[in-house]
Amino acid sequence: MDNKYMRLGRLGCLCLLAAGGYAGDVRMIEQIVAKVNGDIITLSEIERMRQTLRADLQQQRVPPAEMEKILRERERHVLRDQIDQLLLVQKGKELGINVDPEVTRQLAEIQLQAKIADTDKFHQYVREQSGVPFEDFKQQMKNSLLTRRVVQQEVGGRIAISKAEMEKYYEEHKNEFIREEQVLLREIFLSTEGKTPAQINVIERKAKDLAARARKGEKFGDLARDHSDSESAKNGGEIGWFKRGELRDDVEKLVFAERRNFVSDPIKTDRGFLIVRLEERHEAGQASLQEVENEVMERLYLPRMEPRVREYLTKLRQEAFLEIREGFVDSGAAPGKDTSWRDPAQLRPETTTKAEVAARRKRKLLWVVPLPGGKGRPAAEAATPDAASTQAAKP
Repeated sequence: MDNKYMRLGRLGCLCLLAAGGYAGDVRMIEQIVAKVNGDIITLSEIERMRQTLRADLQQQRVPPAEMEKILRERERHVLRDQIDQLLLVQKGKELGINVDPEVTRQLAEIQLQAKIADTDKFHQYVREQSGVPFEDFKQQMKNSLLTRRVVQQEVGGRIAISKAEMEKYYEEHKNEFIREEQVLLREIFLSTEGKTPAQINVIERKAKDLAARARKGEKFGDLARDHSDSESAKNGGEIGWFKRGELRDDVEKLVFAERRNFVSDPIKTDRGFLIVRLEERHEAGQASLQEVENEVMERLYLPRMEPRVREYLTKLRQEAFLEIREGFVDSGAAPGKDTSWRDPAQLRPETTTKAEVAARRKRKLLWVVPLPGGKGRPAAEAATPDAASTQAAKP
């Protein structure tokens, strides 16, 4: 099975379930599958998680036969993943971790990127883009940040990697750190599509002004986020590493002749004006340990992190009030802990309306939480666009 499709299954990617319809439809009933301290997990949440897993694999264009294999494997852990998330969020609240300022900042950044000043219109935009009401999206973001902070504080922060270990790993894998010449770029792109000649002149003046401001010391990433018309604006204009032959000829000739922090004049293209900044460059040959220190650290960190996260979640289970309905299995169960369903008299009938479920707890929402040091990013942080989609890349 291709490992790139199994990233969904890594311990570092803990899923927080997205609740679908709302409490107003009292005709729909919810069966309680598990109780985790003061929270519950319902059957419809389990089903929605399965649908989400399938949709994610379809988006990755996984071949149908391979998709079914992955789904069978991942579906075994759906309940486990939801229990994991509840326990981590509950622990974050217990520890008094406050992520509200970060939630506010990220929402403000999204609103700025969307260029929507009106609050009501922004809330509508979020609903259209995410498929959930704004308050649910906000709670989703908060739970994601809270979960990540717990993992970092309680697990990641307790893993130490010495300089000696890093040096030993580097020497043993030195041939893996031989590099081709490449450059790391950011871009600001101002579109001129559909504009009149007079409007194009205004855009050109703006491009020259932005380039001048960047050279004077304003953060290029902030300028890109606030002014660029490219998808890379969501990531501060960063478009990634490029080797020779991967860029437009005029851009390649320019950046490979320059040093770090170089900011170009606006480059006229058939679609607009492009400004590029040379963020970093690697010369061809053996990379030093200092140059690849972060990569070495990550390689040593992740194999230790994943089992430690699992151990921590087992500990949280052992301390939790946890009951699971017969017929459902927690694949991350703590050894020896009795999680049998104990109060059937209080649970008859075994279903409840969605209104009752909503009254008992806040809805739980889907979010992918990367491990500290991992390559994943939360959805609120936009992924770097594929190089081929940037204005600097070759068409």
